[in-house]
Amino acid sequence: MSSNLPIAHGDMTAPTPQNTPLNQAPIALGLSRPTVPDISEDNEQEEDGEGGLPPGAQTAMLGLVQNRLSDLVGKSSGYIESLPAEVKKSIEALKGVQVKQNELQNQYKRECLELEKKYLELQKPLYERRNAIISGSSAGTAEEVDAGIQASLKDNPDYTPLAKDAPSGPAAIPEFWLTALRNHIGISDLITERDAGALKHLIDIRLSYVSNDEPKPGFKISFHFSSNEYFENQVLDKTYLYQEEVGYAGDFVYDRAIGTEIKWREDKDLTKEFEIKKQRNKNTNRTRLVRKAKPTDSFFNFFSPPTPPSEDEDIDEEDLEELEEKLEMDYQIGEDLKEKVITRAIDYFTGKALEYDMLDDDDEFDELDEDDDDQFDDDDSDSDNEVPARRRGPPKGRGGSSAGTVNPEECKNQ
Repeated sequence: MSSNLPIAHGDMTAPTPQNTPLNQAPIALGLSRPTVPDISEDNEQEEDGEGGLPPGAQTAMLGLVQNRLSDLVGKSSGYIESLPAEVKKSIEALKGVQVKQNELQNQYKRECLELEKKYLELQKPLYERRNAIISGSSAGTAEEVDAGIQASLKDNPDYTPLAKDAPSGPAAIPEFWLTALRNHIGISDLITERDAGALKHLIDIRLSYVSNDEPKPGFKISFHFSSNEYFENQVLDKTYLYQEEVGYAGDFVYDRAIGTEIKWREDKDLTKEFEIKKQRNKNTNRTRLVRKAKPTDSFFNFFSPPTPPSEDEDIDEEDLEELEEKLEMDYQIGEDLKEKVITRAIDYFTGKALEYDMLDDDDEFDELDEDDDDQFDDDDSDSDNEVPARRRGPPKGRGGSSAGTVNPEECKNQ
């Protein structure tokens, strides 16, 4: 947004059918806080110079204008109230028609969900076959191997097929799911080096849907582990529930997420760091060592999701924004596991899916104008090898060195 924003003085009028902008305020994912669309630069007046304002003043004034506009969203300008009674009646009739449209949209989404369940059942034998090959309990058939080679040649004409006399027989794929998760742009940021030790025991990730007997629809992602030194659970579940009615945009809206309580073994809780502190008794002057735990970043925090605020809960604006960011991040990870990682696990293991994920990220960025480039200083302090910041997924820095792309061959050599 340009800093040369013309500021009108006097009373500000709420949008009416005569002056409503074309871009409507977006509706957040189930959250009631309205937002205001950016003011298009196409409608700004060209001004020469900075108007004599001191540095930072225009930014402050711009923030003030945006706050005032936010206060006006949803407030009446008096236009509808001034219409004749017969016109108001027509408006109410249109609202009634919209109610029926909403009911049909809700029915449509419910039927789409049932269709998802139907095809998940059809895919289950394939998922079981995949798990058998990954675990090494079964070898790939000649037909399966040939189909895989043909797919590789289609993706890369220079691909070198396996030799026909290559050894055959069951062969487990080490660290398959850890590698697949590390090759997902968002999930990789959640995985720390300490987490990797536990995730090496991850043997399968499965999808299921909430029963129709439950009041709210949703889905469940189940992480299956072999026996390990970290926790007693064999399965860790993460359930995502939708609201009963579809949202304003016509899609299901997330209601909340529920995670399994992890039964950590002694001194193996990866979501905490322990430190030893020395305490001195004021009376006896004797000292003792005290072991204290503090929360730390971990993939396994995924199973302790944030709780959406209630409508009557009084929460600070900054805290609310932080909570919304965490909720959106959690829901996005759940959706990607459901729609991408589970359905295309082999593509995430090999890294093929990264090409498409990066394309999706590129589509989220608008092309910058030269004027926009002038607002940023070049940073030559670090090397050109730094990975550019991504817009989607959790903030960088959570996963340490594990955030990068993983070569499956490296896992075999570990």
